[in-house]
Amino acid sequence: MTNNLTQDSFNLFIALAEDAANWMGQPLIDITKEQRGNLTDLKKKNLLTTFCDEGCEWASFTAEGIALAAANNIEI
Repeated sequence: MTNNLTQDSFNLFIALAEDAANWMGQPLIDITKEQRGNLTDLKKKNLLTTFCDEGCEWASFTAEGIALAAANNIEI
């Protein structure tokens, strides 16, 4: 792991990064209530930002997030 992420935050990051290809690089955020803290952790560590569109929440990866994904063999 990098960026001092917990295992749960890292797992969420990887899941979102892997799903990004299905959403033109900006995956839909479909997470549990329990994962909200992990999402906040990812945002605080500047790996991604979020935005709402058409009633859904989406992720947009920062340069740091794209680099972390690439380090884990995931192209965003």
